[in-house]
Amino acid sequence: MPSAPRGLLVLLYDGVQSLDVTGPVEVFAALTHFPGRSGYTIRTVSPGGRPVRSGSGLALLPDGDLAEARPGPGTTVLVPGGRHTTDFEPRLVDWLRTHGGGAERLVSVCTGGLLLAEAGLLDGRRATTHWNACERMARDYPAVAVDPDPIYVRDGSVHTSAGVTAGIDLALALVEEDHGRDVALTIARHLVVFLRRPGNQAQFSAQLAAQTARRDPLRDVQQWITEHPGEELGVERLAARARLSPRHFARAFRAETGVTPGRYVERVRVEHARRLLEEGGEGIAQIARACGYGTPEALRRAFVRTLGQPPAEYRRRFGGPGG
Repeated sequence: MPSAPRGLLVLLYDGVQSLDVTGPVEVFAALTHFPGRSGYTIRTVSPGGRPVRSGSGLALLPDGDLAEARPGPGTTVLVPGGRHTTDFEPRLVDWLRTHGGGAERLVSVCTGGLLLAEAGLLDGRRATTHWNACERMARDYPAVAVDPDPIYVRDGSVHTSAGVTAGIDLALALVEEDHGRDVALTIARHLVVFLRRPGNQAQFSAQLAAQTARRDPLRDVQQWITEHPGEELGVERLAARARLSPRHFARAFRAETGVTPGRYVERVRVEHARRLLEEGGEGIAQIARACGYGTPEALRRAFVRTLGQPPAEYRRRFGGPGG
């Protein structure tokens, strides 16, 4: 006999980011296509039960009134992000403060984490949010241990995620927790998204994490690094490509991109190695050479430093066969 369905309660409000709602909801709703699976009972609520207009102008019709909603055992409360840069809908904050603790899980997407923080539900916890709001969260809520890097963070029963698509990643992780990897993988394939992005993956790719340099020679070097991760990428060689002295190059690169050349190179190499581990069957030693590390031990140190786990463990959890 299948177990009782879990509940998913989604909070809606004017200015909500529609993708923060529909992305995770599509993941949870997909359980209805699995015979014998109990799935999730999904309910949307808003202040007063009124229709809301998302930040993009899309109108959303809730199932009921927020004031009448009571999360209980087996219920996940989903708090999407949206347009609340200066103030919050007080009824949302009051409801979260009063009833949020009764949920089995609290889940925020993007700047929905600010609503949880405003309600005091992140005090003493590690959390993340959209990269553009991390500084604000750290400043306005000093009791929250803000981690700006991961795409999602779990601290006990509270889960916070970064911008938009990270909500889908987190929803897939929760489905995997509830129903197993095979179910989550099937849903990911159906939605044509990746299952394998771990929570501690950085919010940005290496190219997005650093600013794009203003000057053509430095931009060209950034692109060349990305296309040649296995090459010798010391400052002297990179400076020669930019036709600058090593000292001038290092100073200009950091000023224009926000990171040192060495840090940028490591991000590119780790990102390339991660893709090879996820998608291919090459051995660790071969991947280390392809990414410019030379030895498996050098690759291992870079992975532990950047992702908190060695390449073999990363492949076991998120990658394909081989290695």
